[in-house]
Amino acid sequence: MTYTLFVCVLVPVYWNAYGPENFLWGSDIALLLTLLALWTENRLLPSMMAVAILLPELAWSADFVLRLILSPEAIPTRGTQYMFDSDIPLLVRGLALFHIALPGLLLWLVYHLGYQRRALLYQTLLAWIVLPVTYAITDPSANVNWVFGFGREPQTWMPSPLFLLLLMVSIPLVFYLPTHLVLGKLFGDTRRWRL
Repeated sequence: MTYTLFVCVLVPVYWNAYGPENFLWGSDIALLLTLLALWTENRLLPSMMAVAILLPELAWSADFVLRLILSPEAIPTRGTQYMFDSDIPLLVRGLALFHIALPGLLLWLVYHLGYQRRALLYQTLLAWIVLPVTYAITDPSANVNWVFGFGREPQTWMPSPLFLLLLMVSIPLVFYLPTHLVLGKLFGDTRRWRL
């Protein structure tokens, strides 16, 4: 119930602040599909979302904590710098703290529902849909899902479609596969108990 209410607040606030294309970010997709997983007790969805976002969300959380401890400008990457931008309303920034809580919720769901080993395949297929769509319909300056480069500006060292293809191959190999192997080892493929 609490998670549902949170999402019901976040969606219109984010839609107003960032526009609908913001929901193509992997974290936002995970937020919404985790809600569906909670409603349906489907173990494939939290398994997929854990594969997709555990490593990036842990990096987001580390970046945010380091900026809190050191200073917002101490980290040279873009990362969570927006969390300290006073031009962004406090409510919008506060709602972004879901990035810290979501990995724990997904791990809890995977623990209780069991890890679905098909998550790697299905998450890769989902990424192969989302990344080209993101590339086709979003503004390069927003750089949603890093489809235009890894920095603030679009990359120029290779043709953009080739960069997108490289991203579509590297994300499953660099982020999804290691997470899949760890989750499979920790949680296996059996259901603990139903929620």
